[in-house]
Amino acid sequence: MTDQPPPDAVRADRVSAVPDRSTLRLALVVGGLILAVLLGFGLGRTGGGDPTTAVGYDSALADHTHAPGTGAHQHGADQGLAAEVTGLSVSAAGYTIAPSAVDFAAGRPGELRFQIRDAQRRPVTRFAVVHDKPLHLIVVRRDLTGYQHLHPTMAADGTWSVPLTLPQPGSWRAYADFTALADDGRRTAVTLGTDLVAAGDYDPRPLPAATTSTTVGGFTVDYQGSPQAGVSVPLTFRITGEGGRPVALERYLGAYGHLVALREGDLGYLHVHPEPALVDGAVRFWVTVPGSGRYRLYLDFQVAGAVRTAEFTLDAP
Repeated sequence: MTDQPPPDAVRADRVSAVPDRSTLRLALVVGGLILAVLLGFGLGRTGGGDPTTAVGYDSALADHTHAPGTGAHQHGADQGLAAEVTGLSVSAAGYTIAPSAVDFAAGRPGELRFQIRDAQRRPVTRFAVVHDKPLHLIVVRRDLTGYQHLHPTMAADGTWSVPLTLPQPGSWRAYADFTALADDGRRTAVTLGTDLVAAGDYDPRPLPAATTSTTVGGFTVDYQGSPQAGVSVPLTFRITGEGGRPVALERYLGAYGHLVALREGDLGYLHVHPEPALVDGAVRFWVTVPGSGRYRLYLDFQVAGAVRTAEFTLDAP
């Protein structure tokens, strides 16, 4: 007959083989955390958790609500002008701007048509909405006069078009500022530049002297701040009406102001948006110029439904 352990020993062995309740709770908590991390990683890779990404042009008309610091324009908590200028070439980051024609008659209404193509020369049709638009087009003459901020529309085949008049003869520069969406959901913020020509005698104008105050449309625009190469500093713009009275600034393209800076000489392009809220009634940007030189600043702002552009010359030491 085989020896049998006493009943008390059997019960003890069975109890020791079953984890206590605190151990089970700990295991469940750890397992839940691991599962949450894995799910979050998967969502991050697929982009499924981002409701602000525009897919195609139709959905690109939705309101712009993306988080600060994302998209083609830096703003919010990290809104300084990029330390590296863009818009110096027709191709960058695997994308190319391809205009259908670049010749215009000075002073006559025309139309600019172009496509954004990928590395396989396929037209790109998926863009993220950045400040209410899937693409911002800046046009300026090479002497930095005639500034225009336009918003083309895109056809189903990826062709963008916009009415355009080049008022004076000369060589002009067009900048396409956008954020492309790849098939895998990756975003690429790009600014591409292409030259346009208005036939006729080109009589370039010298840049006005540097100033921190100007007037436009009955408004006075002043700014405070001294940009320095490679250093992020605040630049605060204040708009006042007749007699220095404050004005009620309105949001234009999702912000209280839009600032473009172009560098004299190579026409390097920088674009930045302000802090989300006004600072004591003024519009504040954090600006980092990429190097010493002369820059032309263009500030778009809206009052009573009308958009105006204040222009300044800036000498960066």
